Amino acid sequence: MEKIITLTEPTSAAAEAYRALRVNLNYATLDDAIKTLVIAAPATEDNAPVPADVSVNLAVVAAQAGQRVILVDADLRYPHLHDIFGIPNAGGVTQAILGKNVALPLLATEVPGLHVLTTGKVPPNPSDILSSNKMGELLEQLKEHADLIILQAPPILAAVDAAALAAKTDGLVLTVRSGKTRRDRIESAKAVLERYQVRLLGAVLTDAPDAVQVGY
Repeated sequence: MEKIITLTEPTSAAAEAYRALRVNLNYATLDDAIKTLVIAAPATEDNAPVPADVSVNLAVVAAQAGQRVILVDADLRYPHLHDIFGIPNAGGVTQAILGKNVALPLLATEVPGLHVLTTGKVPPNPSDILSSNKMGELLEQLKEHADLIILQAPPILAAVDAAALAAKTDGLVLTVRSGKTRRDRIESAKAVLERYQVRLLGAVLTDAPDAVQVGY
């Protein structure tokens, strides 16, 4: 299992910042509590999966706070949450959507209250799956088993996957890497989210010295 700082260094400044992020998200809206949340970066420069540290650590601290959490790997192009947690990727999102009358293939983690739904077999048409009515039905099904559902999505500018998915949820948090994410990519990503009428809940700055910085 890859390093998860909220587990390996729970008293660090970064771990505390993730706990602050969880609390801030609870107050991000004045109406209903956020139950489904997409985490995505604006873009990736090397056509590779972006780090999933924000979604993973947010899921951990939410579970540690007593919530039932499901972390979903919705990056059907470059799945990697199964590697982070050291769990199999035999079944997952694609199985749940394309299969008939199958049980939810949720996998337990070492963190009490935290389950992971991996991608399953990578499909040839990720955008079609994530934007489908069946994906919306899957989210409704997941709500029966969790207080909070966090979806790790591919970069917003890489394809329509993230925006189409986020339009079905309570909102999206943008992850920005200090010194690496270009400002023009951030503005372009925001324009895409506006076009899909996605609620942008805020942004998280990662790779900053000694901490994770949260902005709204």
